[in-house]
Amino acid sequence: MRDVRGKVAFVTGGSSGIGLGIVRAFVGAGMKVAFSYRTEAHYHRAMQMLAGNEDRVFGIAVDVTDRAGMARAAADTIERFGKIHVLVNNAAIGMITGLAEATYDDWDWASDVNIGGVFNGIREFLPLIRMHGEGGHVVATSSMGGLLVAKGGVYSATKFAVVGMMEGLRSELLDTNIGVSVYCPGGVNSHIRDSDRNRPAGLGVSGFKPNARDIEIMEAMRSKYPDPENDGPGMDPLEAGQWVLRGIREDQLYILSHPEFEDGVRDRSDALLASFPGPEVEVPHDRLEEERDVVRPTMYRDERERALRRRGTKIGV
Repeated sequence: MRDVRGKVAFVTGGSSGIGLGIVRAFVGAGMKVAFSYRTEAHYHRAMQMLAGNEDRVFGIAVDVTDRAGMARAAADTIERFGKIHVLVNNAAIGMITGLAEATYDDWDWASDVNIGGVFNGIREFLPLIRMHGEGGHVVATSSMGGLLVAKGGVYSATKFAVVGMMEGLRSELLDTNIGVSVYCPGGVNSHIRDSDRNRPAGLGVSGFKPNARDIEIMEAMRSKYPDPENDGPGMDPLEAGQWVLRGIREDQLYILSHPEFEDGVRDRSDALLASFPGPEVEVPHDRLEEERDVVRPTMYRDERERALRRRGTKIGV
């Protein structure tokens, strides 16, 4: 997928934030892009930003938790553009509710969108990518909250799941011409903090009970950044989209655009490694031989070597 010109992509949650940044990056690279949206105002604003490319962009109103709707979106994309080469499962909701305070409704909504929506995209679009035999790519947007636990255990749990899903799919498609990536960004200017606008009417009130400091911070953010997508404190969405485009072209498993989180990820990795028993615990030879592929899957070593080559680092033995 290094040459993406003329290829067709479907991007969920593509009318604002990271999703719109991805759509803009793809269109700028000569791709045709269908995208899903929920908020009418965001759709119209997105189309204004994409003016002049109306023949190569196609917005579809669909909730990623609606399986029948996702099937129709896939069919509509094929009808409009003929094929699908790239799927980007980007749509998600932000939730700062901790697991200790979450309600069943909080958990069900977050997992239905952030996990179920990713599976629904794979289920409906991957067969269409396989069908034409020209190769393709599947991306899911996770978060640095999927590598490090951020405030809000519910959100992090769903985003950790997305990382696992893409690692699993990558291993399943290793011997095919379809690549798989997971994008784990840090802060990007978007409307994800306003996810409650799409909270289903039938759900109860969230279990999150903000304290005085939480309220002060949220109000300060809304006052300072009334339009967080344009002037927020994070990365510009188009820059995030360019990271995703580069990740597809280079077939990166992990797309990491925010180096300020590297130390935190290293601390977590070090904590995991330090938690294994030391060399005094001997593994029986038969067990090691029998489970060798499970004990050390080659996919991770291969990705490490590829990533180090991209960084220009000498690879140790």
